[in-house]
Amino acid sequence: MSLKLRLTLVAAVVVAIVVAAASTTTYFVMRHELYSQVDNELAQHAQDPREAFRGPGPYGGDAVTLVNPDGSLAAGVVIPVNSAVRSVASGTQRGFFRNTTISGYHIRQIVAPLGGGGAVIVSRYVGYIDHDLSRLRLILFLVSLGGVGAAALAGAFVSRATLAPVRRLTAAAERIAKTGDPSERVPEGGRGELSRLGTAFNTMLVALEDAIETQRRFVADASHELRTPLTSMQTNIEVLKQQERLDPAARQRLFEDLNREAHEMRDLIGGLLELARGGDPRLEKTTFRLDELVDRVVERARARFPDLVFEMQLETTTLTGSSDRLERAVWNLLENAGKWSAPGSSVEVTLADGELRVRDHGPGIAVEDREHIFDRFYRSAAARSLPGSGLGLAIVREVAEAHGGTVVADEAPGGGAILTLRLHGS
Repeated sequence: MSLKLRLTLVAAVVVAIVVAAASTTTYFVMRHELYSQVDNELAQHAQDPREAFRGPGPYGGDAVTLVNPDGSLAAGVVIPVNSAVRSVASGTQRGFFRNTTISGYHIRQIVAPLGGGGAVIVSRYVGYIDHDLSRLRLILFLVSLGGVGAAALAGAFVSRATLAPVRRLTAAAERIAKTGDPSERVPEGGRGELSRLGTAFNTMLVALEDAIETQRRFVADASHELRTPLTSMQTNIEVLKQQERLDPAARQRLFEDLNREAHEMRDLIGGLLELARGGDPRLEKTTFRLDELVDRVVERARARFPDLVFEMQLETTTLTGSSDRLERAVWNLLENAGKWSAPGSSVEVTLADGELRVRDHGPGIAVEDREHIFDRFYRSAAARSLPGSGLGLAIVREVAEAHGGTVVADEAPGGGAILTLRLHGS
């Protein structure tokens, strides 16, 4: 069942319930009023029943019957007398109104006690009330049907107009699913939740389009970066096939080149995997001491760069996040500093107020490179002669953003560079 049909049925059912309740109330109120009017007139006539025997007077078509205290008929119209009437006549029961049928006619009666004993019965034919109530029932039934029908039509019209944005969204989603092109947009406008839904849908399409474009660019860049070491490895392998023509020194250089290229391939693939899982929400997060993590990574860096001096000032810092990814980010910062530092120089590592600062005393970062060094696969002119894939600092930025932080690069006073990793939640 479509949403439009459900809304139409809901509108019709709600109106049907309301109209049925109103019609039933109207019917019983009218019935009560009609009988109350008759009962008031019958009660007035029963107060002085002897007037009915002196002439037509105000009694109109009412019939009067007098009953003796012993239950026998005293005067007036002959009607059946039952035990309830005899109880009123004998004074053991109060008077009452009742509906009865006499010779096929619907009669309304009052049975009231007389002051000197006995009872009086005033009867009136009320078939006209039945006729009026029957007409009222028919009118209310027709009105109810008309109301339900009008409600159904109005519900269909309103649901059609209200659900127009939903139909546009559905059509757009179906076209995107069919073509695989998220560049389409649905019209925006109007007010209310459904219009906001259109805006949110377009926002989602923009994010999807950006994600697809990022993925395409990532695959293209990765293919380009992988092609270079693969081509070099293939060339070296082809040369090694003719190793009988090579002297031992040349073969050793080829093996060293292959080993270096294999390490570059490993690092590149590792960086690609790190970037690929950057937005994975399923990564486990724990609470850990960031200062202890930095201390461990610095010890690794000292082993990796024995010609450098690593100076640390670490403030006790607790952080909730992915410790594995942050360890990789810290290592990339230290490796970058070590790569650009001259032997015998120092690298200063400071952790305070949720900020990790790594300062080297190398050549620094050119102004035109500062806004690009965190881009994937970006390598400055000075870095192209050094080993690396151009992914290390890009991974640092991915990790920082995944933890709600940032990373920036600045020129250090007196030369060198300062890279600052700012993390929230510490």
